[in-house]
Amino acid sequence: MSETTSLQSGLFSAADVLRSKMDANEYKNYLLGTVFYKYLSDNMLYEISELLGEDGGTLEDAQKVYEENADNPDLLEELRADFGYVIQPQYTYTNILKLVNDHTFQLSELQNAFTSLEGSSSVFEGLFDDYDLYSKRLGSSAQKQADTISGVISAIGKLELVKTSGDSLGDAYEYLISQFASESGKKAGEFYTPKQVSELLTKLTLVGKDYSDGMTVYDPAMGSGSLLLNFKRFIKNGDRITYFGQEINTSTFNLARMNMILHHVDIANQKLRNGDTLDEDWPAEEVANFDSVVMNPPYSLKWSANDGFKDDPRFSAFGVLPPKSKADYAFLLHGYYHLKHSGAMAIVLPHGVLFRGGTEGKIRQKLLEDGAIDAVIGLPANLFYSTSIPTTIVVLKKDKKDRDVMFIDASKNFEKIKTQNMLREEDIQKILDTYEKREDVDKFAHLATFDEIQENEFNLNIPRYVDTFEPEPEIDLREVSKDLRETRQDIKKNEKELVSMLKDMTSDDDSIMEGLNAFINDLEEDLG
Repeated sequence: MSETTSLQSGLFSAADVLRSKMDANEYKNYLLGTVFYKYLSDNMLYEISELLGEDGGTLEDAQKVYEENADNPDLLEELRADFGYVIQPQYTYTNILKLVNDHTFQLSELQNAFTSLEGSSSVFEGLFDDYDLYSKRLGSSAQKQADTISGVISAIGKLELVKTSGDSLGDAYEYLISQFASESGKKAGEFYTPKQVSELLTKLTLVGKDYSDGMTVYDPAMGSGSLLLNFKRFIKNGDRITYFGQEINTSTFNLARMNMILHHVDIANQKLRNGDTLDEDWPAEEVANFDSVVMNPPYSLKWSANDGFKDDPRFSAFGVLPPKSKADYAFLLHGYYHLKHSGAMAIVLPHGVLFRGGTEGKIRQKLLEDGAIDAVIGLPANLFYSTSIPTTIVVLKKDKKDRDVMFIDASKNFEKIKTQNMLREEDIQKILDTYEKREDVDKFAHLATFDEIQENEFNLNIPRYVDTFEPEPEIDLREVSKDLRETRQDIKKNEKELVSMLKDMTSDDDSIMEGLNAFINDLEEDLG
C-alpha cells in the first residue's frame, strides 16, 4: 500500500467514530479540523526538535524538549517567524492525545487550544467556528461529547501527517473531501468539484500556455479550493502560483483555507475572501489580471439583478443583465471581466445557457460577436454529486483572432462506477487533444464558423453542430426468416420431448389422467 493510500485509508476510517451520529456534511468539520490542528502542532514540534538539535525523535520526545524550553524567547521568536503561530505546550496535539490516553481529557482544553491558535494570527481567525465541541449530536452529556471527540483525536493521533513525501497529506485531504462529497449528496455541490472535472477545467485554460515563471489563478466560487489547487499539479514551478478565491459559505471558506495550508501553499500566495461574488465585485484592484479563471458555480441560482448592476463594469458592456431567476451568465461575466487579455477561462454551467433566449440570448450574442467564446464542451450526465443533469463547459478568451467556436460532444465518454459517472484519463485527453487541434471529428467535434452560428441565430445547442446520430443497423430479412425456422424447429423438438415425458406419467385418480390425456392430445394435434 502506498504512503498516500495508507494515509487516505487511515483518515477515512477515523470517520467511523462520527458516521453513526451525523451526516457527512456535518462530521467533515470535525474530522478535517482535527487533521488540520494535528498537522500544525506536529509540524511545529518537529521544527522545535530540529532547532534544538534533537532531530530524529518521536513527537513525544519533541514534546518533552519543548516543555523544557517553553520559556526560551529565541525559540518562540523563531517559531513565529517560520510558521506565523506558536502553540503552547499544554495545547499541542501530542499533549491533548496524552490526556485522552490517560482518560483525563476535557472538552474545554481543546476549545482553549483552538481559541489560542485563532487568536495568534489573522490567518487562523475563525477557522474552527464549525467545530462545535458541545453539539448534542456528539452525545447527550458533556462526558459523552468528550468521549466522541476523544475517539476522533485518538484515531487521527495514530497517523503521521508531517513526514510524508511531496503532497501526500494534501492529496489525502482531497481524498477525504471527495469521500464526504460522495456521502453528502446534493449538499456536496457547496464545496466540491469532482477531481476529473477539475483536472479538465484546469488543463483547458493551460493549453498553449507556459506559466513556468509564475501565474495568477482565480475561482470566484471556490468551494473547498480543490479546483484552484489543481494548477499546482499541472504547471512547472507550482510554488509560483498566486491563488485568488472567493466563497460565500463561511464553513466552506474555512475548509479552503485549511486545504491551501495542507498543500503547502505559502500564506503570501493565498488571496482568499469570504463574500458574495455577485453582490460585490472582488478583487476590485485586480481588474482583468488573472491568467486563468476557473469556476463551477451553483447552477441557475437566483440573484438580485438590481438595476444598479447595469452600471457595474462587469455587466455594463452588455446593456442587459442576466435574469433574476438564473445567475449563470452573471457568474460567467464576472469571471470574464477579471480575465487577463492573454488568459483563458473555463466554466461549468447547465446546457440552458447555450440556447435560452431573453436577456441571456442577448448576452450570448454579444459574447459571440466579440469572439469571446472559444469552445463549448458537452459533458456526460451524473458527473456531480449534487446533480445528475448533463452540464457543459464554456471556454472563453479575450485575445482570439477569429470568432469560430469549437464544439465537442463528450457526453458519451465516461465510465460508470456504482451510481456515478466518471471521466477517465483517456476521456479527458481526447477532449484536450480535440480542443487543441480544432479539427472536425466525426460524431464528436465540429469547428463552427461565425457565419454558421449566426445562421443558427446564435443558438449554441451542441446537437446543432455535432451530429451524433447513429442509424439503426439494416435488418437482413433472410437471416430473420432463418432464425424463425430454427426457433420453430427447436420448439417442436421440445414439445415432442414433453409429450414423451407426459406419456410416462400415471395416476390412480381418473380425473387427473383424463386431464393429462386431453393435454397430450392437444399437443400431438399441434405437432401434426
